[in-house]
Amino acid sequence: MNKPHDDSIRRRGGGRPRGGRGHFEQTGRREHRDRRGAHFDQDTGDDRRTAPGRKQRDGQRGERTQRAQAERRQRHAHDPRARRSGRGGRGAERGLSPQARARLRILRDEYDPWDDDPVDPDEERDTYVDVPGGIRLQKALAQAGVASRRACEELIAAGRVSVDGQIVRRFGARVDPEKSEIRVDGMRVVTSQNLRYYALNKPRGVVSTMFDPEGRPTIGDYAAQIGPIEERLFHVGRLDTDTEGLILLTNDGELANRLTHPRYKVTKTYLAKVPGPVPRDVIRQIRKGVELDDGFVKVDSFRVIDNIEPKALVEIRLHEGRKHIVRRLMKAVGHPVSDLARTQIGPVGLNNLKSGTIRALTSQEVSELYTAAGM
Repeated sequence: MNKPHDDSIRRRGGGRPRGGRGHFEQTGRREHRDRRGAHFDQDTGDDRRTAPGRKQRDGQRGERTQRAQAERRQRHAHDPRARRSGRGGRGAERGLSPQARARLRILRDEYDPWDDDPVDPDEERDTYVDVPGGIRLQKALAQAGVASRRACEELIAAGRVSVDGQIVRRFGARVDPEKSEIRVDGMRVVTSQNLRYYALNKPRGVVSTMFDPEGRPTIGDYAAQIGPIEERLFHVGRLDTDTEGLILLTNDGELANRLTHPRYKVTKTYLAKVPGPVPRDVIRQIRKGVELDDGFVKVDSFRVIDNIEPKALVEIRLHEGRKHIVRRLMKAVGHPVSDLARTQIGPVGLNNLKSGTIRALTSQEVSELYTAAGM
């Protein structure tokens, strides 16, 4: 005997018909399909709404794909690693010789996509003509120690850099570091890798020559601390054997000549110990000028640092380079020198350089020397 609730279910048609799906399942599937589109035709089963929606989605995907491909192409153009991973890159390199592959690796390491100089048609280009085979201007400045390459690019963009007398605003401008005259804010920048500039604190008892036939110690002995240098080093300003202090060494002959020639009026500063105290009338006499055996001498400045008995310390600044000029000057006014040291040549000073040691000049000091020498 059937249960009552089974009969009621069959009378309501809620049971599952033989050989097919139930009404609830079929209806639910129609409703689910109907939500996909408003143009669903239950009789024909044609879903017309999906066509325009699918086209819209396909179009959006196409636009995103095109943008992604454009971005990849741009990264590929500026990234050497992307180039190396490109199709045929490694395969093509296998046919190169070991020397060619080594050179290719060096070129890749030196490549910087930011060095590329995109041309803006609205921007006014400078008239500077690139040096064939030269290096980029910002690289030459960075190698000279002016600043980092990015900071040098900012100097170029600001119009503060000139090459051979012309303002250059292009990052990709090519220069010859050995021949091009490069200036920043009007100050000369030495970009040649072959020029050397050093400061030596010469001790007392050392001869101001590179070689002495008598075997006495020379400044050449101290220059040996630098290491082998192909070109000859010039010493800027001679100091007698009993005088200590600053001597510049360089293989830049033109600069050495200008620093020593009195016509260019590069000032040298000396500290001297003399019998003290120094009277005021002697101070006035020295500042006015003193007549010596070989002519009149006038100092650029004279001041007394310590004026006590028995020794006074005085500072003398002058641009003349006659032999023993300071000693003869002070002897002529009745205050002979007992100890003498040169502390400065132009803008370069001894600072904390110890006696008998040598150091390389900074790029800033070299630029200031060029300015002082009128170069």
